[in-house]
Amino acid sequence: MRSTRLQTGVVAGVAALGLTLAGCGSDSGGSGGDGGSGGGDASEVEVFTWWAAGSEKAGLDALVAVFDEQHPDTEFINGAVAGGAGSAAKDLLQQRLQTNDPPDTFQAHAGAELQDYIDAAQIEDVSSQFEEFGLTDAVPQDLIDLLTTEDGAIYSIPSNIHRSNVVWANPQVLQDAGLDPEATYSSIDEWIPALQAVQDSGVTALSVGQAWTQVNLLETVLMSDLGADGYIGLWDGSTDWSSPEVTAALEDFDTLMGFTNTDRDGLDWPDATQQVIDGQAGFNVMGDWAEAAFEEQDQVAGEDYTYFPVPGTADQFGFLADSFTLPVGAPHPGGAEAWLETVASPEGQAAFNKAKGSIPARSDVDLSDFSEYQQSAAEDFASATIVPSLAHGAAAPVATLNDITDAVSKFTSGSSDVATLQQEMGAAVNG
Repeated sequence: MRSTRLQTGVVAGVAALGLTLAGCGSDSGGSGGDGGSGGGDASEVEVFTWWAAGSEKAGLDALVAVFDEQHPDTEFINGAVAGGAGSAAKDLLQQRLQTNDPPDTFQAHAGAELQDYIDAAQIEDVSSQFEEFGLTDAVPQDLIDLLTTEDGAIYSIPSNIHRSNVVWANPQVLQDAGLDPEATYSSIDEWIPALQAVQDSGVTALSVGQAWTQVNLLETVLMSDLGADGYIGLWDGSTDWSSPEVTAALEDFDTLMGFTNTDRDGLDWPDATQQVIDGQAGFNVMGDWAEAAFEEQDQVAGEDYTYFPVPGTADQFGFLADSFTLPVGAPHPGGAEAWLETVASPEGQAAFNKAKGSIPARSDVDLSDFSEYQQSAAEDFASATIVPSLAHGAAAPVATLNDITDAVSKFTSGSSDVATLQQEMGAAVNG
């Protein structure tokens, strides 16, 4: 049976994980005219995202195609801003919100990332749309409970569910290094000799990119070494950041970074994943948006690439979700609600997630023609313990994540040591 430890842990400790993975509602904008039940201009909708290239843009394009069918009288305006994990987009978005120039809707990660927008009264409660879009029965109740704010409000509409703790591997590289390409590993300690074997073969053992991808790697090491309860405790206050267990996990992270590519700070996630596809690296730890990159290049699972949970995290699902908001003062609120309706719809979720590598937030979408990986992810999501992704907004507010990312960047560039990293991460979380 799935665990909902996160609901009573992080939600209680991080001022209510910010948004809900379910929410939507209203008859939203139909096919143009005066918009949804909230009324307002539906002539167009500016959709602000960081999906500007590659498989991410392919997912957006698939969603837009459904939107154009469902709302032909509302013009879609692409407000995408390039930049891994949305760093550039978030900076520009904050400028626009502070100058009262919001887009009609913007992408954000579900969870604590939304808390800053909520506290600043920059986004609307969309609870009134929840039932009208049919999400009450379509989204798992424990997930709804998990991501609803303490006051019962819902602040965005989910488009998907991603998993952060996945290893992607090149079977030929592993075989050339003398490894079983179908092997999985029960712990970081058990994985390290395999990484060493790949490195000894003359190939990068573990590809990684710029700072946010390094934070993604770090969160999975913390999950592995601390277990679900210990990892969640980092965010709800029940795990001591100064504990020897955290020290040991950061030392493991240091070891893994020693197996990575030296050009990492100049790469984004597609570049790091591409190294595995091209046989330039044996392993890559990345969220399952990487699945879309393999699919896009006609890679066959089990032949051209393999995947498995980060060693030691098979019973955990590193959770994140892309979602869309209704900003306060949106210039085309009817257009925004029309977009939210498409995001919530079975047709929109099916088209988007097939292209993005993720799984639908709705449980009533037929997955029979989804990829092998996506079907396995759906099975794991139904049974594993859900733990919040740090790198992708579910575990901590934006300011905390920024401070942690700075600390990790200092560490991986050689400007600090494990003790300093541990102290700075604890200070970022605890203030």
